[in-house]
Amino acid sequence: MNSKTSNNIATGVIYALVAAVIGILVFLLGYILWTGIPHISWHFLTSAAQSFRAGGGVRDQLFNSMYLLVLTLIISFPIALGSGIYLSEYAPNNWFTGLIRTAVEVLSSLPSVVVGLFGYLLFVIQFNMGFSILAGAIALTFFNLPLLTRSIEESLQDVSQLQREAGLSLGLSRWKTITGIVLPAAVPGILTGIILSAGRVFGEAAALIYTAGQSAPTVNYGDWNPVDPASFLNPLRPAETLAVHIWKLNTEGVTPDAAAISSGASAVLIVVILLFNLLARMLGNWMYKKMTATR
Repeated sequence: MNSKTSNNIATGVIYALVAAVIGILVFLLGYILWTGIPHISWHFLTSAAQSFRAGGGVRDQLFNSMYLLVLTLIISFPIALGSGIYLSEYAPNNWFTGLIRTAVEVLSSLPSVVVGLFGYLLFVIQFNMGFSILAGAIALTFFNLPLLTRSIEESLQDVSQLQREAGLSLGLSRWKTITGIVLPAAVPGILTGIILSAGRVFGEAAALIYTAGQSAPTVNYGDWNPVDPASFLNPLRPAETLAVHIWKLNTEGVTPDAAAISSGASAVLIVVILLFNLLARMLGNWMYKKMTATR
């Protein structure tokens, strides 16, 4: 077999594997959307869930998922950004840095149910926070930090060393060079990490069963006081998310239309994640152009 034939075979195998991956993804997304979209309506998106009667919606679960995502990113992104900058720009190449990276890798391999049990024992029980959005957000921060930290670190490392040297040669301090030159150039990679971690958080269920709870109490969407127990912004109230609601419907749902609600909720979950990715990309591209003066 000559080299040209070997190259053609290898190329064909690679294309076949790529086509298989794309086909599986299209099949999964297509099946979920095909079976779920017919059940989505304005009433479905704006009405509360029902425990025993048909006709319930996912209003509270959808808001809880987005609120939990925002809180998790508010907590985890600054920590991950600082950790990524340290590991990429300041950490010496020694055993201690290697230990930190190993710890990050170990943390990223923990099953989500273990993270949920840890959050349940520490935050729900020991800190007496109860089942709450805040407990779920803190637990998901442990779940989210490794992926976000490594994404930020690798994005900063991908920026050319020449840009750092150019900033230092102009008399800028090391910190000013990092914040004014390196970080803006790394925005696309950092944004990719945020999108990946956000999708992981938005679809998480196991960890939230033990921390945020499986109930969605009635809240007042006109009450903007976050310390009021009835306010929709209260972070200390229990909150069933969309992913937990789907799991609950498929395991113990007793409503007559449990299958239809589960299909519709799954489609809503996919659509929201896709819209979040699209909007985050658009915002990231705008920020990148503004911060780097590119067209």
